[in-house]
Amino acid sequence: MTRIRKILAAASLALALLPALAGCSNTGGAHSAATSNANLPSLRIAMITHQAPGDTFWDIIRRGAEAAAAKDNVQLIYSNDQNASGQAVLIQNAIDQHVDGIAVTLPTPDALAGAIAKAQRAGIPIVAFNAGFDAWKRLGIPMYIGQDEMLAGRAAGQRLSQEGARHVLCVIQSQGEVQLEARCAGVQQGLTNGRTEKIYVNGADMPSVRSTITAKLQQDPSIDYVVALGAPFALTIVDCVKAAGSKAKVATFDTNKQLVSAIEQGSVRWAIDQQPYVQGYEAIDALWLYITNGDVLGGEQPILTGPAFLDARNIARVASYAAKGTR
Repeated sequence: MTRIRKILAAASLALALLPALAGCSNTGGAHSAATSNANLPSLRIAMITHQAPGDTFWDIIRRGAEAAAAKDNVQLIYSNDQNASGQAVLIQNAIDQHVDGIAVTLPTPDALAGAIAKAQRAGIPIVAFNAGFDAWKRLGIPMYIGQDEMLAGRAAGQRLSQEGARHVLCVIQSQGEVQLEARCAGVQQGLTNGRTEKIYVNGADMPSVRSTITAKLQQDPSIDYVVALGAPFALTIVDCVKAAGSKAKVATFDTNKQLVSAIEQGSVRWAIDQQPYVQGYEAIDALWLYITNGDVLGGEQPILTGPAFLDARNIARVASYAAKGTR
């Protein structure tokens, strides 16, 4: 019997036992849940991302993945490399470890296509999430969990138009990542009353980001909005605006605990939230369902987790979740 068949058989037995286990428990739901988890098939799932060092956005994704792994009796193997070649090596490592499934981000899909194909030939199910919205289907991946980045960018551009923006600086922290390019392209499409200018910075070197953006704002006082594509960069850009004596307002994609506080204090006007906790959670849970029950979510369409705006109107409610590290 193959490993997948053994897993399916174990899953069927576990599911059959659940009603009996629930009925026999006389100590409430906590005992029943623990017993049910113990009877689930044990899986090993690799989560491979393009997380850059120090980017706390990914901490939220990982917490979601860990919560789903704990529920589903999954051993989560998390690894990350912001370079495409390094990410491909991590995929090969997962293949060599004979994992039961791989959840992967696709910021540079063409560079990762070969490694993805190797995993598929090895019979390892794959779910894509967070990056690769336009590539997952052509790579033969059955599910994608994340945000339509072009749609999110257009929504940001439309809001900037409503707020009277005339010259928007869109800051890309990693050149060549498809999801970041799509965000800025979307902003340009949505901004009907002004113009968008892109600037590339080295996101792995925050002092360099600070000096580059400060110099740009000093050079061009017509910039009235700066849009960051990640929370840590937005917080740095707030300092750049002050240092440059600029009147530019700051908005961003993505959040972390500090960014939520910045919106509360008014130094960042708003953020587009793609709900990273949901992405991490659903990537693992969807793989578990696929492996143990053959389920494919989304009906061949992406499972969207955003975009949603966080601003002064709703940030107080979100802050309580941010304090727990899940928003």
